Amino acid sequence: MRRFYLLTTCGAFLFLASCGSSPHPIAQDAAKPAAPSYPPEVDQVTLKLFGTETEVIAYGDLAKNGKQEALVVNRIKKTPDGIVPGNLVTRAGIIENEGGNSWKEVFLCDEHFKNPAGFLGGQPLSPVNGWRLQYEQDAKKGLVMYFTPLQKPAGGYVVTYGVQWNPEAKRYQMLDRSFTKFLGEVSTLEPIDSTSQ
Repeated sequence: MRRFYLLTTCGAFLFLASCGSSPHPIAQDAAKPAAPSYPPEVDQVTLKLFGTETEVIAYGDLAKNGKQEALVVNRIKKTPDGIVPGNLVTRAGIIENEGGNSWKEVFLCDEHFKNPAGFLGGQPLSPVNGWRLQYEQDAKKGLVMYFTPLQKPAGGYVVTYGVQWNPEAKRYQMLDRSFTKFLGEVSTLEPIDSTSQ
């Protein structure tokens, strides 16, 4: 009986010792998607627009509009406590090739969502300092991005925001809560005055 307890204790110890908190290095490499290939001038443009700590995570005809685009992010350096790892960013943007070496920014998400026409409608009024970014490339619709604040915005709720290329408006716009209709832009982010005079 004593031998049984000794073997069981040793087996449990060996089992727990093999369950380390850090995954196997090969498993870590397999979890990371391969970096997209893109022309070298993209690095120059991202350096100019977003700074040194940028990463291109998608490249190609992202909007299905016939133009080459790059989805660029500034990742959060250290995953905050209590937050599940993933694409955690402080800034995400899309740059679009206008022909040759000419590129322009067509979408930006930092503390707020913006496109060349203004702030995207339907976003939180208070600034958001970090986002979880999920995205998918639909064969017909193009790139669809989903942004979720890492922390509850002041006076708001943690809600996932969808952004996609609107072929009619010819720019990236916010999607409504059902992710089916586009919302327009607003010139400023101010609360609506509901007091009657």
